[in-house]
Amino acid sequence: MTDDVQRAADALLAAYRTRRPIAPIAQHFTDAPLSTAYEIALAQVESWVKDGDVVKGHKVGLASRAIQRQMNVDRPDFGHLTASMFHLEHQPIPADAFIQPRIEPEVAFVLGKPLRGPGVTVAEAAAAVDFCLPALEIVDSRIQDWTIGIFDTVADNASSGGVVLGSRPVRLGDVDLRLAGCTLHVNGALVATGAGGAVLGSPLNALVWLANTVGPLGVTLEPGHVVLPGSMTRAVPIGPGDAVVADIAGVGSVTAVLGEEVS
Repeated sequence: MTDDVQRAADALLAAYRTRRPIAPIAQHFTDAPLSTAYEIALAQVESWVKDGDVVKGHKVGLASRAIQRQMNVDRPDFGHLTASMFHLEHQPIPADAFIQPRIEPEVAFVLGKPLRGPGVTVAEAAAAVDFCLPALEIVDSRIQDWTIGIFDTVADNASSGGVVLGSRPVRLGDVDLRLAGCTLHVNGALVATGAGGAVLGSPLNALVWLANTVGPLGVTLEPGHVVLPGSMTRAVPIGPGDAVVADIAGVGSVTAVLGEEVS
């Protein structure tokens, strides 16, 4: 690992600890390949694991055109989900755990079999899914004012923040995720709508993309792990005290509550 990669990882880790965002780091890596950004992200994951956290899954970010347009990027990315990122439905989530949170509705896949790319097909991905759950992902950025490009968001673990899973499992064969419509309400007001087809044509395609992207890096998607395939709508800013409900046709609803800020 180069000194520049470690310095960037340390700066992002410090932003997590202090809840103070930093300037974009891409300016220090103008000629670096995207693989360098993933090295920076992995250095943070290794630090978290060393401190006792555990990898519990992965997320695909920037999977829909709505999110890509919002973030001014043109391709998906991925990040790691650790145990500390998961929060219980309906239970207040500490607002001070985030810097500038936004929320996204998704269908979470829970794997029953391992997936290892390259060469994973849609059929193999479908066979590996044990069940689905409605989910809300809280995305956050350690980069000031969300002034990110693809390098910055990848280095920042795909802007991961938190995950809330619904509690009613649904079998993959019982719902057509391509056609599943979604509504997103914040404090009772409808703020966004979308559908599963917005996520790379189908959330299942995002699972295939993930397996085939991380496989060459030596990563296997493990049984029991959660995979978030990407948001069905644009990301919506949230703040202390907000209650968010996502309702996904055929999959169910999930509620996340951001706690009041402690003064």
